Amino acid sequence: MAVEYRCCESEFFIHILVIVFLVVFAGMMSGLTLGLMSLSLVDLEVLAKSGTPSDRKNAAKILPVVQNQHLLLCTLLICNAAAMEALPIFLDSLITAWGAILISVTLILLFGEIIPQSVCSRYGLAIGATMAPVVRVLVWICFPIAYPISKLLDYLLGHRNSGLFRRAELKTLVHFHGNQAGKGGELTNDETTIIAGALELHDKTAGDAMTPISETFSIDINGKLDRDLTNLILSKGHSRIPVYYEQPKNIIGLLLVKNLLTIHPEDETPVKNVTIRKIPRVPYTMRLDDILNEFQKGHSHMAVVVRQCNKEMVQPARQADADDSVQDVRVDIDVEKPPLEKSMKSRSLQKCKSLPNGGNASSKRNRSRRTWSKDMQSDILRIDETLPNIPDEEEVVGIITMEDVIEELLQEEIFDETDHAKHL
Repeated sequence: MAVEYRCCESEFFIHILVIVFLVVFAGMMSGLTLGLMSLSLVDLEVLAKSGTPSDRKNAAKILPVVQNQHLLLCTLLICNAAAMEALPIFLDSLITAWGAILISVTLILLFGEIIPQSVCSRYGLAIGATMAPVVRVLVWICFPIAYPISKLLDYLLGHRNSGLFRRAELKTLVHFHGNQAGKGGELTNDETTIIAGALELHDKTAGDAMTPISETFSIDINGKLDRDLTNLILSKGHSRIPVYYEQPKNIIGLLLVKNLLTIHPEDETPVKNVTIRKIPRVPYTMRLDDILNEFQKGHSHMAVVVRQCNKEMVQPARQADADDSVQDVRVDIDVEKPPLEKSMKSRSLQKCKSLPNGGNASSKRNRSRRTWSKDMQSDILRIDETLPNIPDEEEVVGIITMEDVIEELLQEEIFDETDHAKHL
């Protein structure tokens, strides 16, 4: 039977102080459980590096404490349970049993749960940093009991999620931080648009940003830079122009318009006599971020987009042509080209059908990177060497430039002086 103490005795006041301490201690453990466990390691690392001065200081104090989250959780819950179980024992010595239960429940609910958790949910970072030394001491005290339980939780549940977002989630989070979302964010519409475009760049392919080959302006390598062609080039306003051989889809290089500054239209200089740069090929399914990385290397800011396809022979090639190979043909623009004409004739007997699934996208991207780096070892196209032809298993579908990739990044069109003149 519990010993009862009367009012105004010294033991009575000691029990009152113990009861107050237990209520405050239980409330502190309950509040810290909510405040510290609601802060993920990622949030704390972000605050420690880029928060306000006070937040950086507080986050640096909390980080070592919450590294082992299961151990911290077990320590706080053990201390909270011990305080709540001890409270009715000291109350029972002052009042009746039913009164002790009623008062303990009321004190724990109001001062040990509601108020502490409300305060710590709002000021958890500051309170957690202040109580960090106390929590360290409690971890060592409860270590013999809390550590085995925490290891069992690690084994059964694994470590807690790091709190990182996927691209789609991060895009939505950025949208919520925009000032147009009405949630108090500071990001402007242009900032949220650019960030969203950068996140989507990984999922978009060359086919999403390219200019179809039917809408591409290109010139024939056998043409002459007379006044009509020069005026046409100037009217287009492009800085780079694809160069093809015999048919628009057989693009073999590109011409920098600035190289025409020294060319006089009266001379009717052949296009082949002007410096023509090599142009790389990229598959239709190559990601835009990979293309941007290749463009940044400076070899070329324009590429040909090709799609993998199947070839069907409309009629069998003659046995006399069986020994001829497209890859082995060497071309000289200045003389007659029977081998290349034979190659183009053989190519005309083939019908290209696009594969429904585009083949293995990852293998084609890797193959394109190797082709790009191999083709661009020398940026200048040598006319006296074998002219690059599109392989039979590939079909040219468009042209992509760095400006196309940047437009997908900005998610809006980029207009230069010539474009504005056309739209006025």
